[in-house]
Amino acid sequence: KNNWLVGGVGLICIILKSMVATEVFLKIQNTIKQVMINYQIFKRILIFLFLPAVISCNHNIKQYEMGTYGYDLSFFDKNGVNYLELTSDDGLSRIIVVPGWQGRVMTSTSAGTQGRSYGWINHSLIESGEISPRFNAFGGEERFWLGPEGGPFSIFFPQGAEQVFQNWDVPAIIDTEPYDIESSDQGRVKFSKKATLANANGTVFHLGIERTVSLLSRSDVSELLDVEVPVDLKIVAYESDNVIRNLGNEEWTKDKGLLSIWILSMFNPSPETTVFIPYNADGEGVIVNDEYFGKVPADRLKVDSNMVWFKADGQHRSKIGIPPGRAMDLCGSYDPERKVLTLVWASLPKEPAVYVNSNWGEQEDPYIGDVINSYNDGPLDDGSLLGPFYELETSSPALALRPDESAGHVQRVMHFEGEEEDLEVILKTVFGIKVEDVVNIF
Repeated sequence: KNNWLVGGVGLICIILKSMVATEVFLKIQNTIKQVMINYQIFKRILIFLFLPAVISCNHNIKQYEMGTYGYDLSFFDKNGVNYLELTSDDGLSRIIVVPGWQGRVMTSTSAGTQGRSYGWINHSLIESGEISPRFNAFGGEERFWLGPEGGPFSIFFPQGAEQVFQNWDVPAIIDTEPYDIESSDQGRVKFSKKATLANANGTVFHLGIERTVSLLSRSDVSELLDVEVPVDLKIVAYESDNVIRNLGNEEWTKDKGLLSIWILSMFNPSPETTVFIPYNADGEGVIVNDEYFGKVPADRLKVDSNMVWFKADGQHRSKIGIPPGRAMDLCGSYDPERKVLTLVWASLPKEPAVYVNSNWGEQEDPYIGDVINSYNDGPLDDGSLLGPFYELETSSPALALRPDESAGHVQRVMHFEGEEEDLEVILKTVFGIKVEDVVNIF
């Protein structure tokens, strides 16, 4: 750069010498010399001032252990991932939100940069810089998605294509396309996006998307759960308010296919992590759908009088779902190894509603989908492993919208970390269960 700078200045001097009088040229030449001298001095001052800061930054990056929030924050900086950070007033509760990945919450912590990072992040894929035209499993503990995935109204398979993995294609609007930032502050950010999608029936949807992510305070959580959160518990909580609007000129109808809002949360498993999902014991129909990837073994799924228990160790690929006749608005998981309790709440419709069916292939009924799902990662047929991670997922009803009509779905994620006796206060008050009930179920 310096060579180009010197050469450029020299060329300017040659041109000026041929255009102006000698006395004028000499004055200009002296001025340029002084500027160049001052530039070199200024450059050395900058290096002297900022080199320690650069060294300090590198030291800070190295001081975090993998698994901490600070490590993931540094990782995104290092790999050029643009993000927003929402933080509590005391700086302990934090979440990382990435506009380029649909306003996705990548991870969170309840104890500042040195605290545990709760979201599962695919570090190797992000670090590679590779982008697949079909799907990019970047990870993230709360991401915006749309259904249905399979069936006659799928938005993941082209019209007429066999619904097998080779033809599966995730729409860019929920995979790689960035969302626009409408507004943001310390504790809240709002995104928007317009999109056009076609389903396997040939129906075209013109839609607008709005997604608002807001940090929740300890007092917010106490009020929402109707429980006094023990002061010694570390906590981070947030909600996403997700809305889609029909921007087209035609009504969305069941016979042509409907969309749903689908929010997926990916977390880090441990050998003893257990998902627990309360269900409506007075409801009708199947309690749990356990045949997404083949029937779940009995030592990994248990159903008692009011709770579904699911092993989420990241070592056996399986998935369960709770249908609308049985679903309640709150579920959770507990990791006794890390002493982390995670709760997920979702808005449910006031009136009975149908949900899209995301099973691949032919369907007897495209509208017998589930409200709440949990997925446990595990080795694929070839022995490879994507994660490991586990998921808690919630969905809106199938959305039959008239032109310019909108509908939404709210999900809240809450992490509590601390001693068992404090965590049990939450479990007992909200679910009527003890820590030992969760730990000893499998």
